[in-house]
Amino acid sequence: MDLAQYVAALVAYAARCAIICPDDRTWAYNRVLGALRETGPAPAWDAVDMEGFDLEAVMARLGAAGVEAGLDEDTPSGHDRIETELMGLLLARPSEINARFHELRETEGSQAATDWFYRLCCDVRYVREAAISRNVCWTAETPWGGLEITINLSKPEKDPAAIAAAGKAPTGAQYPACQLCVENEGYYGRGAGAAFGAHPARQNLRVVPIELGQEPWGFQYSPYAYFEEHSIAMSVEHRPMVVSRENMGRLLDFVELFPHYFVGSNADLPIVGGSILSHDHFQAGRHEFPMMRARAESKVELPGYAGVWCAVLHWPISVLRLWCADRDELLDAACHITEAWRQWSDVTVGVLAHDSDGTPHNTVTPVARRIEGGYELFLALRCNVTSAEHPLGVFHPHEDKWHVKKENIGLIEVMGMAILPPRLLDDLAEGSLTRGEIGSVFGRVLEDAGVFKWDEEGRAALQRFLQSL
Repeated sequence: MDLAQYVAALVAYAARCAIICPDDRTWAYNRVLGALRETGPAPAWDAVDMEGFDLEAVMARLGAAGVEAGLDEDTPSGHDRIETELMGLLLARPSEINARFHELRETEGSQAATDWFYRLCCDVRYVREAAISRNVCWTAETPWGGLEITINLSKPEKDPAAIAAAGKAPTGAQYPACQLCVENEGYYGRGAGAAFGAHPARQNLRVVPIELGQEPWGFQYSPYAYFEEHSIAMSVEHRPMVVSRENMGRLLDFVELFPHYFVGSNADLPIVGGSILSHDHFQAGRHEFPMMRARAESKVELPGYAGVWCAVLHWPISVLRLWCADRDELLDAACHITEAWRQWSDVTVGVLAHDSDGTPHNTVTPVARRIEGGYELFLALRCNVTSAEHPLGVFHPHEDKWHVKKENIGLIEVMGMAILPPRLLDDLAEGSLTRGEIGSVFGRVLEDAGVFKWDEEGRAALQRFLQSL
């Protein structure tokens, strides 16, 4: 096919997926043609054959044409900026997307709204389905049940030229402030050598405004999803992550808006937190994680909270599961537990609440969902204290497991899904590791992250904490 046929095929695809109205085909064809600095020929709609249509191949050809026209640099990120710009030209404005989303939510329900929005984000390549499909995933049986293992191959590798350019990039205040800011919506992106460094293309991003805790937040999907309908809710204000009563209340607000999704927050301290602590945000989606299926090991009495059911889960990370029909009582109990944990020290198991200068070490990773006519809240107890033996964290993957996992244990992994590096594929191919061994090591990684171990000393320490409540 010549270039014009590729453009016509993209436009026909957009009409088929209802990204554009069929009546707008000629307008859309001219928009894409003009963006590529082409002036013709006329579209030949009758010649467009959509059987076997390959969106990735079409976009790759159009991206290459844009580079040939001098629109951007000949790097993977340069091609991606052009491809994303072309798709962004076909996508409705944010106000139109928002109006449609909220109309569907009001007339057909929240699940109909998210179904439509998610499909749209996939169709316009914001959610990179083709890249996500390359991830290698399996379930590993362990003493903790089936753990979900993912070798992440979806995120683009850094180009050597881009890495070199990054070292020469100016520094200073950047716009957008981070990749989670709502100001990313429609942003062209920039290469590693640009002022303030690399930033991904976001012309096809749409953020739906929602209200959490009586303030404006945004709702979007993750481009490189780790699980079904992996989504993000983020504060409109660029502010640090925090685990507080207000934010746990916002988790419950979220599951009231979207009762078919779970939602969780990373912990708000380094080592035990996620990779982006600079922007207050949650992760959500339509997935039941292994932690959510863990059995209740023992019931916990919470004096003063008669309506709250609380239990210790049989899980490598120390997790309390709370349920209540009344959200305010649930929040009261969760905050009571969280504040007690923030002040708790137990030298027998290496838990230290604060340094002598007041630096905090204890926090929680909270996860919420609607279930059984009420609200469920999981509180994973976290501690980021370090030691001479474990300088990266006492409750962090220990060095004997770094061949599988060295990075922080964040929200997703707390719940039992491993996000592992591509290098493990070589180990599997060479036979130096098996899938079963990887799963076993990940299970022990989670045990490292657990503050109260499943031995006599750890169980006794846990009971001392629970009795303090």
